[in-house]
Amino acid sequence: MKKSPLIITKASGEFEPFSEHKLLESLLKSGAAKEIAQSILDELKPRMHTGISTRKIYKWAFALLKERSRHLAAKYHLKSAIMELGPSGFPFEQFIARLLQYMGYETKTGVIVKGKCVNHEVDVVAQKADHSFMVECKYHNHAGTVSDVKIPLYIRARFQDLEEAWISLPGKKLRFEQGWLVTNTRFTGDAITYGNCAGLRLMGWDYPAKGSLKNLIDELGVYPVTCLTTLKKSEKMELLVKNIVLCPELNERMNVLQELGLSESRVRSVMSESAQLCSRTIRPTGNGGLTAERS
Repeated sequence: MKKSPLIITKASGEFEPFSEHKLLESLLKSGAAKEIAQSILDELKPRMHTGISTRKIYKWAFALLKERSRHLAAKYHLKSAIMELGPSGFPFEQFIARLLQYMGYETKTGVIVKGKCVNHEVDVVAQKADHSFMVECKYHNHAGTVSDVKIPLYIRARFQDLEEAWISLPGKKLRFEQGWLVTNTRFTGDAITYGNCAGLRLMGWDYPAKGSLKNLIDELGVYPVTCLTTLKKSEKMELLVKNIVLCPELNERMNVLQELGLSESRVRSVMSESAQLCSRTIRPTGNGGLTAERS
């Protein structure tokens, strides 16, 4: 008699059959060797029970991977680490701006731009080769939260107001050629359909298949300091307050860890993990600093 699949609970509250393949793939994508990934799966399987949450499975897998390799566990921790860029969305906006710099864009955050009807504060203005883009960041700090169609509808309305202002004032310096919407979670099907139809560029945690937020971070090797397993949550928050968002920035400012009161041995541990995590990072080709501009 065929054994019934184990049913687990997703962060959204929905149920689905447990997939050994998905768990193995997630571990392998963090850089874990096949033998390590399989050993973690084998250790987890006896603990499984009907209704277990994906959060619990992830927590166990993360702990087991951390025992074997901290920097691989840091990569595995990426989605949760992005959600730690809170509770406000401001650090997430900074993270996106700096990620775009590594993609060759000049960026500015918190830019006030006059529309036809009202002024708008644009989260990130991205510029490359005389082309300017309005980037709006939608940050969520709860797993399972999705960005529905109301969000691209709102972004499109703001973009149109700015576009109409530019048309009526052709001498205006800043013209946005496209509106972008970036989120750290997922889009609903209607949000994707509308966004594509309206000409918006959408970037979600796993959308589009090529060029998603997760893919870009992994490809560029640019990870937030909240990934680091050698730091306490309070210490990560202090780094964000000091405007250190990325591991490469921490690698260049080791003294800040001493300012936080970390012992020499802990400083070495943190720096070792950060260096390994961002070993493939290339230098940004966009501007190095972020400034706010009002126009």
